Amino acid sequence: MGFYRNGNMRSASFLDGFQSDYLGSGKGKLKAAPTKTNSSRLVTVLTCVQLAFAVYATLLLFYMSPTVDLRSKPDFAWTTRLALQWKQLIIPNTVSHLQQEVPSTGTIPLMEPLNQPINMSEVCEHETIDFEQKKSDNVKMIKLKKELYDEVLEFQSKAFGTETLSELMAMKSKWDLKGPNKAKVTVILNHFKRKTLCSQLDSLLQQTLPFHHVWVLAFGSPNEQSLKRIVETYNDTRISFISSTYDFKYFGRFQMALQTEGDLVYILDDDMIPGKRMLEIMSHVAGTEKYQNVVLGSIGRILPFRMKDFTFPSYRKFGIKEAGLYLPDPAYDILVEKVVQVDFLSSSWFLSSELVKTLFIEDPFTFMTGEDLHLSYLLQKYRDAGSFVVPVDPSDKETWGDSEHRLAYVSETTVIFKDIVQVRDDQWWTTLTSGYITQWAAMHPQKIDAFFYAHSVSEVIALAPLLEKFRSTPAKKAYIAVSGGKYCSCEDAATALKWPKSVCKERRFKIFDLGVRTLSKISKSEVPVVQAVYAAMKGLIKMHNPSVVITVNDVDVSVKKALKMATESGSVGGNGENLTGVMAPALMLLPRATVPKALWIADIRSTALPFWNKMRISINIITQNRVHSLRRLLKSLTDAYYLGDDVPISFNVDCKVDEDTLREVGNFSWPHGTKTLRRRIIQGGLIRAVSESWYPASDDDYGLLLEDDIEVSPYYYLWIKYALLSYHYDPQVSLPELTSISLYTPRLVEVVKERPKWNPSEAFKKIHPHTPYLHQLPCSWGALFFPKHWREFYVYMNMRFTENAKENPVQIPKSRTNGWQASWKKFLIDMMYLRGYVSLYPNFPNQASFSTNHMEPGAHIAAKDNVLRHDKRDFEVPLLKDDFRNYLPNGKMPPASKLPSINLFNQPVSLKGLKAAGAKLGQDVLECHPNEIVAVHHDTGLPKECVKF
Repeated sequence: MGFYRNGNMRSASFLDGFQSDYLGSGKGKLKAAPTKTNSSRLVTVLTCVQLAFAVYATLLLFYMSPTVDLRSKPDFAWTTRLALQWKQLIIPNTVSHLQQEVPSTGTIPLMEPLNQPINMSEVCEHETIDFEQKKSDNVKMIKLKKELYDEVLEFQSKAFGTETLSELMAMKSKWDLKGPNKAKVTVILNHFKRKTLCSQLDSLLQQTLPFHHVWVLAFGSPNEQSLKRIVETYNDTRISFISSTYDFKYFGRFQMALQTEGDLVYILDDDMIPGKRMLEIMSHVAGTEKYQNVVLGSIGRILPFRMKDFTFPSYRKFGIKEAGLYLPDPAYDILVEKVVQVDFLSSSWFLSSELVKTLFIEDPFTFMTGEDLHLSYLLQKYRDAGSFVVPVDPSDKETWGDSEHRLAYVSETTVIFKDIVQVRDDQWWTTLTSGYITQWAAMHPQKIDAFFYAHSVSEVIALAPLLEKFRSTPAKKAYIAVSGGKYCSCEDAATALKWPKSVCKERRFKIFDLGVRTLSKISKSEVPVVQAVYAAMKGLIKMHNPSVVITVNDVDVSVKKALKMATESGSVGGNGENLTGVMAPALMLLPRATVPKALWIADIRSTALPFWNKMRISINIITQNRVHSLRRLLKSLTDAYYLGDDVPISFNVDCKVDEDTLREVGNFSWPHGTKTLRRRIIQGGLIRAVSESWYPASDDDYGLLLEDDIEVSPYYYLWIKYALLSYHYDPQVSLPELTSISLYTPRLVEVVKERPKWNPSEAFKKIHPHTPYLHQLPCSWGALFFPKHWREFYVYMNMRFTENAKENPVQIPKSRTNGWQASWKKFLIDMMYLRGYVSLYPNFPNQASFSTNHMEPGAHIAAKDNVLRHDKRDFEVPLLKDDFRNYLPNGKMPPASKLPSINLFNQPVSLKGLKAAGAKLGQDVLECHPNEIVAVHHDTGLPKECVKF
């Protein structure tokens, strides 16, 4: 490597020269000598030369050994220097140059000049620290800072526990300093102008846990040559020098960390001179089960807290508690004696080499600064990894990560330039609104009603009416998250919502820009989008705890997947609750056309909204040879507004169904769920056709029963959903007597022989002319039945069914139903009367309803045994064609306690009074006392016992 031979040189002339040097001829000529004598002398000379060279080579190789430190051995003048030079040529130091400059001559010098300095005093320089550690004399600020620090420690101690250094070192770790399983730590030192390299290397060489490698980086440094000489002088093959004329800024060192083959990486700023035990301490902590998936450091920051005006201050704001903390902070006498989680680390980072990759998932906010926050933000967002400042032993500086904190404090106080502060303020605010759970967010979890998500501007416009309804409703709170960048920026969303663009600059929660723009701009895979939206929304959901996440149902498929995973991420088990017992938010996928019709969603209590997807509503049609009626019903069902729910539909026909009906059912396409056809083998009649058309599969399975001569309003499904959430799924509402939700408003009192006309608007005008009401009469012309009570009804009808109506043991006083035959409704009326059950009915002008009965010939109407004359005007009501919210009291469903209730005969009676009437009759399947009613097993509907009411 260090030598080369000229190709034109001949061996003979070389030997001639050699002989003339050693044998001589007086005048430059060879003397004639006897062949034998000359040969002997030549052999002797060559032997002596060979022996001398062997001795010299042995000494040279000894001093060139990597284990020999030439600085500590006697100086053999030229031999030592020559050994050092040859060592650099034959076994070069592990030095890499990201960009190596070649002299213009094109030749590479074989050796450095022989007068290279080797004494450490000649190459090492040290920072002059001629100032005292700054101390604050502001009593108020000292008090505020310490109060905030104590609050943080108290919260973290209760949340996940905090340990002292001795407690950390007592924890079990997979890395054993004294055993065979020692951690391989690669230390990366980044240098530019500071004169601290020798101090850092001296400290690292004295560590209780030896390092695996040290990489000294000099990117665009004006001191590159001096830094290089220092590394060379240390003469340790584990220490490498890596330089580039290009300045890779703060991210370059992390890019280099990707190349390590070690277990752990310790990245140090040039102002950090670690104590001698730091590698031992950090490795041990990183090997514990609790802290193996985190990044550790010695200095950190806790970002600002929200102020009373709901804005966030600058992290450099002086004089207020909410500006956050710098830890440790000698200025306020704050020392870290227990491990503390921070929002980001500064000056040093100790983590597994695997975690380093996370820094490059998203483009940074800027390459000029902020790599510290970017690392902590992405580690939490994508790896669920926290950032922790490791505690110290105040009496032992060898446990400190910055044994000379004044250097690090100078670095902290240099970041005071207005433009840099603004950039970093913008950066941390961007992370907070992109799902970064800061210490403030962890300590102060929010509670909002709804989180909207829009991936495009058109989606913002579609969701705007409902968002504005939430924001304008008292005591309601809702935010919107947008994808960001080319999809939909915050400014684009503000314009679409007709908000000032300044909302995107305020540090106040309104619009959350998720920054999906920071992903690869050329990838066609859905994975980056899913990953980014999921990670961001998961954090935002955890911070703000919305009851529901709302988007349009035609949102991008990958986004839909991400939102589904994000909303489900906090739930545990099958009950939809998180670890704290709070319901995970529901994902609401609304058709765009339905959004303006569903503004009532904002009026539902936040405790009920998480149950949005819990219910399963099925449509069950009973049809028989009335194809024109069926076709009308199906058209009305198809034209109705739905809410993005899966709504299965079933057709139930008897054995004598005609061909036209079967063809109509077969050709019908249902866009909202599955379609099922059930056909009986033996004619069952209407009582079996209806009662066997549906049976609940769970407590959240609801059956809408419709005969084919019914027609529904476009708003029928919205009424059902609204009522279920308001009166059945709201944990704050207790209405166990509610068995069903009617779509129809009756005009007659049908259980009385005279069948008088009745108008609920007149009956309840003192309360509100259009209030919904509770009625003891079940509806057979369009109603949704509840699972628990339908199971109960099945058992009851099985126990009480008789072919002869007169043999039925239940005879309700003055009720025309006592003589009804072949009616499933008669048995349901009996059960509801005996047990005090009710149904919810609508009440709108002119008795407009969500369903109507066209009174067409069938099993009852115009039947031979039906002696009553039916006037179509008494049964056919107008269908509601506009938003029913406008008619409700105060534009929304009244509280359950405000709903009026009437008995079977349309007389006002309290719910307790209804139970008392049934108990007084005493004709239920169990014999109970006059103050008791029958209670059933929840799962089976079988009678269980008598209970007091």
